[in-house]
Amino acid sequence: MNTRICALLLVFVATAASAEGMEERLRTQLRSTTQQLQALQSEQAQASAARLAAENQAKQAQAQIKQLTAELDKARGVAEQLAGQQQNLHSQAQAQVAASNEQIGKFKKAYEELLVLAKGKEAERARLQASLGERDTQVQQCSVKNQQMYGVAQQLLAAYEKIDVAEVMSIRQPFASSARVKFEELAQGFGDDLYKSRFDAPQATANH
Repeated sequence: MNTRICALLLVFVATAASAEGMEERLRTQLRSTTQQLQALQSEQAQASAARLAAENQAKQAQAQIKQLTAELDKARGVAEQLAGQQQNLHSQAQAQVAASNEQIGKFKKAYEELLVLAKGKEAERARLQASLGERDTQVQQCSVKNQQMYGVAQQLLAAYEKIDVAEVMSIRQPFASSARVKFEELAQGFGDDLYKSRFDAPQATANH
């Protein structure tokens, strides 16, 4: 009986000790589980925060993508507009170059025509200058001849002034040959002087 009681007591003590050890293990496991749960909750909170941050970043990135896309489309539009303007400017520049070349060709042709005309005018001027020189020479010669004729005329008048009535009457006499010869010689001399004083323009030009 006592032995059985002792055995039961031992079993109870052992059971109690085992229960206490099990309870301690359960508490330890509970604490560990609680800590893991807290860690998981903390990680979940961090994950939620990270997810929210990622969603916000994704939204910002999408907004930036939309903005950049709009700017890219705008830039493409501006680039296409600039390309069109550049093409127009290039076409206008080519047209202006062609017009300038055509105008230069016209100016060059006009210059060549004016140069030919100027050469012709210069040749005409030289010819007229030479002709004017010839005319000046002829005028000078004519003036000299006029002075000579004027001198001969004065001599003739002086000679006629010196002839008196008696000499004229003696010239008309049939036998006054000496007076007639004298008068004829005098007239011949005046005629020769007048002939020498004559001015022939074509002959003067040919001799010049």
